[in-house]
Amino acid sequence: MYSGKAVGILGTGICIPEKVLTNRDLEQIVDTSDEWIRTRTGIRERRVVEKGTPTSFLAERAGRNAIQAAGISPGEIDLIICATITPDMLFPATACIVQDKIGAVSAAAFDLEAGCTGFVYALATAAQFVASGVYQKVLVIGAETVSTIVDWEDRNTCVLFGDGAGAVVLGEVQKGYGILGLDLGSKGSGSGLLTIPAGGSACPASESTIRNKLHFIHMEGNEVFKFAVRIIGTSVIRALKASGLTREDIDFLVPHQANIRIVDAALKRLKLPQEKVCINLDRYGNTSAASVPIALHEAIVEEKIGEGDIVVLVAFGAGLTWGSVVLRWGGTE
Repeated sequence: MYSGKAVGILGTGICIPEKVLTNRDLEQIVDTSDEWIRTRTGIRERRVVEKGTPTSFLAERAGRNAIQAAGISPGEIDLIICATITPDMLFPATACIVQDKIGAVSAAAFDLEAGCTGFVYALATAAQFVASGVYQKVLVIGAETVSTIVDWEDRNTCVLFGDGAGAVVLGEVQKGYGILGLDLGSKGSGSGLLTIPAGGSACPASESTIRNKLHFIHMEGNEVFKFAVRIIGTSVIRALKASGLTREDIDFLVPHQANIRIVDAALKRLKLPQEKVCINLDRYGNTSAASVPIALHEAIVEEKIGEGDIVVLVAFGAGLTWGSVVLRWGGTE
């Protein structure tokens, strides 16, 4: 059972770019087809930012929406954590830029990078600050402009990703509600399976790295797929066990939106019907760390999640990393 004060989600918000890039559009850019993409991933379209739009633009708007939904002011936010693999720049942290833009003058701020698992890691991290009483309100954002780091000539990766941002405000809730348990993990031996090889200290930027496209996503897709299929169900079950629950207790599952076949495999292992899972990857593609909070927000807006429901968030990503969080929804009144 999760210890400390009861910590739950007080409000959610998203920001989705207006520009739609369909599979048909991609047929004009790279050697692929709508049918090839749909049958292998389930994706029909994705949203992409206009050129020159930084991640902080999406993060700020998602954050403002979450703060408004929580019924508080920016000045009440004590900490901002931004999960992203596409920060505005290497430093300062995108969270600091967001802090200034939204006027959260009392908030500490930092970025967290755990690939597509970033939001789940950030949520688990933020919860510790509230549970311990160090902070009262924490803004957690998952925001990405992945379109800026994909090679649009690589059909194996460019068809998968989209841009967007999702945010939540964490705070104390009634006892028995909020986060009940979690599971975080990593497998560093698989770190080479999903990377941006250049731009860091191991391989600084140079003419050669630019010429060889080493600043774009490189992925061993088959290996990442096999890892994801194995780990999602395992992580969910571990988090449920930590919560004193079983898979029969799940009312709603919010998985990372990477591939419909991965989601289907998770449903099969957990023995969940489709109506108990949020699937929006057909419209947004893989938005990395923004994936889970966007899906969660939409499930709430569509009233698929109700007071007292057991909700499980689960993701996997580069690192390799994975994470699950189990919540009892509500308890804010």
